[in-house]
Amino acid sequence: MANFYTDNENIKFHLTHPLMEKIVRLKERNFADKENYDFAPIDFEDALDNYDKVLEIIGEITGNIIAENAESVDHDGPLLENNEVKYAKGTQQNYDALVEAGLIGMSLPRQYGGLNFSMVPYVMSAEIVARGDAGFTNIWGLQDCAETIHEFASDEIKNDFLPRFNRDGATAAMDLTEPDAGSDLQAVQLKATYNENAKTWVLNGVKRFITNGDADVSLVLARSEEGTSDARGLSLFVYDRKDNAMIVRRIENKLGIKGSPTCELVFTNAPAKLVGDRKMGLIKYVMSLMNSARLGVGAQSVGIAEAAYREALKYAHEREQFGKAIIQYPAVYELLTNMKAKTDAIRTLLYDTCRYVDIYKSYIFIAEDRSLTSEERNDFKHHQKVADVYTPLLKLFSSEYCNQIAYDSLQIHGGTGFMKDFPIERIYRDARITTIYEGTSQLQVVAAIRGVSNGVYLKSLRDYAKVDVKPELQYLKDSLIKMTDQFAKTIEKVTEMDNTEIFDFHARRLVEMAGNIIIGFLLLLDSNRNDQYKKSAEVFIRLGKTENIQKVSFINNFDLKEIGNYKF
Repeated sequence: MANFYTDNENIKFHLTHPLMEKIVRLKERNFADKENYDFAPIDFEDALDNYDKVLEIIGEITGNIIAENAESVDHDGPLLENNEVKYAKGTQQNYDALVEAGLIGMSLPRQYGGLNFSMVPYVMSAEIVARGDAGFTNIWGLQDCAETIHEFASDEIKNDFLPRFNRDGATAAMDLTEPDAGSDLQAVQLKATYNENAKTWVLNGVKRFITNGDADVSLVLARSEEGTSDARGLSLFVYDRKDNAMIVRRIENKLGIKGSPTCELVFTNAPAKLVGDRKMGLIKYVMSLMNSARLGVGAQSVGIAEAAYREALKYAHEREQFGKAIIQYPAVYELLTNMKAKTDAIRTLLYDTCRYVDIYKSYIFIAEDRSLTSEERNDFKHHQKVADVYTPLLKLFSSEYCNQIAYDSLQIHGGTGFMKDFPIERIYRDARITTIYEGTSQLQVVAAIRGVSNGVYLKSLRDYAKVDVKPELQYLKDSLIKMTDQFAKTIEKVTEMDNTEIFDFHARRLVEMAGNIIIGFLLLLDSNRNDQYKKSAEVFIRLGKTENIQKVSFINNFDLKEIGNYKF
């Protein structure tokens, strides 16, 4: 029987990272729940064993059910019948299996029926599921919405909605996009009006491109303030599908992730409950929700990359041309080696980012019960600041590499990869959306460039350089230190131009330079823990060094007057 967790030792490697003990202790409040729940861990080793066992269950369900259903789900897709979305047969089987295993709302506190898992094993679960079927990850992974409710909603809303996830297997959606408000969510126009007689909010308007739009529980961004046209007029609401005041106008016919229903919705006097404070919908709550979603896309991208790499490796061993397996040809084994290095690269960035998020999120909930110490406040601020700029960096690199790896995997398959006889055709289509939704790659650069301008990336690089490594890895560290110095000088050069347009023009080059070095250091530190990552570290650092030299050359030889050549 297939198990997509036990057959991938890379996941277990990141699960046993040295920082996990701190993360678990913060998440478990020094294991206070052991007094009230017999299934709560009693210490760190017990918690890690719980994580391991649950991941094994998810790996088994994914390998034997989700992956097996992927092709039929892609073929059948969801249907719209009597204003209800009907999942493909395989999709429903997938979801039922996870509900039966108690794996919906797994990161929620135990008081709401959750497992109180930290972000790291939850995201690992998403990677595993995505390897089986990227489209299904969207349905299962939208339990992120429960985390937003848990973090920001009133106790009344939390007590009403959160137990439904684990108890009833409730599905979720985040209703943000509109026909005229895609990347620019400030332009949202769906209207929220307070009905004084009914003492409730009602929603009116249209939402478009909503993943899993027919969900049981939806978080809806709406304009609550009359006469406003920007983010300050937007609030966040929770809508219960049982109220039956929303129509699913249609399901979109998509290129990929076809098992995941993408809907156009019409709200007509739909009753809803306000989450948190008015006017903070986009500014605070949706930003937090989107960052969680970007971690989800990072996990999805890594899962797709892993699937694509494995398909290519298998095919390259089996396919013979001119008397030998094609894996013996340099043109093929170079592609495969780069694919493996890039998959290891985005995975290490994914879990490093998750650890930052885990720590600062835990402090938020601890602060609800007691005042943080000065040391804890500083630790919270540090981890939040890094997480804020690592998250868009992760989304950028993981989605772009996922597409590259899927492209190269199909290339290795040759003509057969273009046919529906092999999974790579579906994997290749599924990969394409990752650079688009939850903020395009271009928007991730806009968010990530703050890490360049505020010095967070450079400080991280200097901190990585202080870590001692094995003597046999020192040459890689020396190379990364030189790349860091080169990066610092390039920032100075662009900044000295004192031209905002030029800085924005070079933003992607600067962000990608930072990413290449950060990931290089992370792979180096992985190699310091386990020799098996040395090859990927060497290959990736060489690739990153070459790319950075090219970017530096472009920037150094760029004349201000040339920018006119790029304008329309």
